[in-house]
Amino acid sequence: MPTQESGSSDQRHPKTALITGGSRGIGRALAAEFAADGWELVLVARDEERLEAAARNLHDEYDVAVTAISIDLVESDAPERIRDHLLEREIRIDALVNNAATATYGPYAESDLETERNLLRVNVEAPLALISQFLPPMRERNDGLILTVASTAAFQPGPYMAGYHASKAALVSATESIAEECRDSGVTVTTLCPGPVSTGIHDRSGRGSSWLERRFMLTPERVAAAGYRGAKRGDGMVIPGRRNRILATFARLLPHRLRRRFGRWVVVPGVIPWRKQE
Repeated sequence: MPTQESGSSDQRHPKTALITGGSRGIGRALAAEFAADGWELVLVARDEERLEAAARNLHDEYDVAVTAISIDLVESDAPERIRDHLLEREIRIDALVNNAATATYGPYAESDLETERNLLRVNVEAPLALISQFLPPMRERNDGLILTVASTAAFQPGPYMAGYHASKAALVSATESIAEECRDSGVTVTTLCPGPVSTGIHDRSGRGSSWLERRFMLTPERVAAAGYRGAKRGDGMVIPGRRNRILATFARLLPHRLRRRFGRWVVVPGVIPWRKQE
């Protein structure tokens, strides 16, 4: 299986960041953080029109090279096609940002199996496959950065969003494991776990946001700034916002039965006893 070539020395090589889901939300904000710091970009997203617009805007605003790859990560061969696209253009990836994600909402007993499988392909399988593609050459060069965008949803059950919460828990576990494997190398691996973010992902799932989430919601720009700073420092995990860090710790300390109930309060609009009306 072909891998990325090591390429020339860093002095002659502009650093390039590959960002999935880079056309909007946290991905678009992270792209701006990298670009403002002089990184060239490779943006991956499925909406070609939105992707091309984001690429043009970032190029015009930051005067950096931006490559757009329109592909749906639900396709099983998407990571290999991304790698091949970059090999053909001799683009070396120095930072991999796994940001793309999808969500579903509703009773799991009524869920569509293929839709849930697609969620796992995008949220778990694709990020791990991309790491398997780009981590080896980073290890060979003893230099690189991996930033995986998960969620504080990883730390608690999510009734009516079981697949989404499970996918984020799996992603956190895998990324932290890989981080430890890379501890003595020049490759840093960071997990970004934001709380609620005003990106529209849950609106697109048909859920909207709950009262608790709206109390803790941050902008994509604030989340991206915290994530980029943490990744540059080599932090293992970043949870933006003091209140979100407290809430994540609180959720992990609850007994299991209360964790499930608390997860329901977070996820389902209108179920908090003292907030009957949304």
